[in-house]
Amino acid sequence: MDPRLQQAINHNNVDELYSLIKGDENLLDHGSEGPFPNTPLHDAARTGKTKVAMEIATLKPSFARKLNCEGYSPMHLALLNKHYHLVRALITLEPELIRVRGQGGFTALHFVSWKIGDNEQENVELLELLAEFLSTCKSSIEDLTNKCETAIHVAVRRGNTEVFKVLFGWLKRVHLTQILNWKDQDGDTALHIAALEKQPEV
Repeated sequence: MDPRLQQAINHNNVDELYSLIKGDENLLDHGSEGPFPNTPLHDAARTGKTKVAMEIATLKPSFARKLNCEGYSPMHLALLNKHYHLVRALITLEPELIRVRGQGGFTALHFVSWKIGDNEQENVELLELLAEFLSTCKSSIEDLTNKCETAIHVAVRRGNTEVFKVLFGWLKRVHLTQILNWKDQDGDTALHIAALEKQPEV
């Protein structure tokens, strides 16, 4: 990547970004053409540079769906690095980004179903994100990992009881409780896994 572009991203400087683009209209495309590119949007998402990330995502919407060589989209990188404000910003541009499958077939919904925060505040933020994902992109609940796991399977395997409660309550409200009967690649439903792992609260 052009070091000047890297500097604009590092400084979260939109004016600098556009100044560079005026000098080279293909600037954002350099190094972004391969099958698994690390685009400028990936870099901005990884480092939580929301202003620059949103400009790049607006100029080059296709970057938001690309997976890098680690199997991560910009949304995945923002989640992994706890830049939840950037995640929220990206879904305002395109709610379907919640459904982009990355490494292991994990979507953003699978990620927040799996993730347990480092403290209570982060756990609350993750639960809020989960609720936002469900309300913004209802169909994301049907997405499966490469092991045919729903977000509910992921939450139960992780022992993420609070997430399970939110998902279960939401499924009841929207009349989709049949998803609880979906089986993973081993033939287990989420409730069967809970019984096997002795999780009585589920």
